[in-house]
Amino acid sequence: MSKAVITGAAGFAGFSVTKELLDRGYEVYAVLRPGSEHNERLNGLTGDLHTLELDQTDFDRIADDIGSPCDLFFHLAWSGGRNDLEAQNSNIENSLKALESAGKLHCRRFIGIGSQAEYGICDIIISEDLTPDPINAYGAAKTAAMNLTKSRAEQLDIEWVWGRIFSLYGDYEPSGRMLPDLIDSLISDKDIKLSSCEQYWDYLHVRDAAKAIVLLGEKGHSGEIYNIANGSYRPLNEYVEEAKGLFDYKGKITYGEKADPFISLKPDISKLTEHTSWKPEIGFSEGVLRFANEKN
Repeated sequence: MSKAVITGAAGFAGFSVTKELLDRGYEVYAVLRPGSEHNERLNGLTGDLHTLELDQTDFDRIADDIGSPCDLFFHLAWSGGRNDLEAQNSNIENSLKALESAGKLHCRRFIGIGSQAEYGICDIIISEDLTPDPINAYGAAKTAAMNLTKSRAEQLDIEWVWGRIFSLYGDYEPSGRMLPDLIDSLISDKDIKLSSCEQYWDYLHVRDAAKAIVLLGEKGHSGEIYNIANGSYRPLNEYVEEAKGLFDYKGKITYGEKADPFISLKPDISKLTEHTSWKPEIGFSEGVLRFANEKN
């Protein structure tokens, strides 16, 4: 049985990756934030699961707590606001600590998870060979973590893969983000005020993203960066109207001015599909209805 380590195992994306690993028969070591209420999410999972609670600053102790060799190391843990310089700087250091533990565990591969925020503002097709140009501390820290972990992985002789997540939705997506708040308003017939929603967007269900991330661990090419997205981008207002049509909504949606900054996402996922044969399975309407049912 293959063994996998995952940090951020109870987070929005991390939970689905943890579940996917267990469903695929991995023995999983889930690294959790001490005392987080999210940790209870893992109680209903079945499979060979071990949990350990460690603060991110102690990620260099992961190997000591596990104590036996593992195969894959998935690093998803991240914290802090988008312009919290101190927190984002700590995330870079903690990512390197996670990689050091991967080395001590003799892991074959380290899979780091980045973000579309690394690209900054683009109005072109976003392929992985674009030079990062982040506009906030979060994107800059992800870019720095990418470069530094890649360099250190080469020194440790560990295969390295980096996945850049775009717009995920679904299980355990926190409120305060556009889609969960939109669904809540559609269900409760509240009037909704939005930006113009003219920018292109690309929504991917978190369970599909989890499958892509695990496949990067199994089939991704060492040294490569991969966009993790649906690949069927379209104007954001089309997503809004599709979601609206799923409910007996009696309120009013008002579209306003263009968002500032105006970030338009047109990700190219051809490398991901070519190297792993992955493709998304959950359509947007299906995913929205699943999410709405789980929230209620």
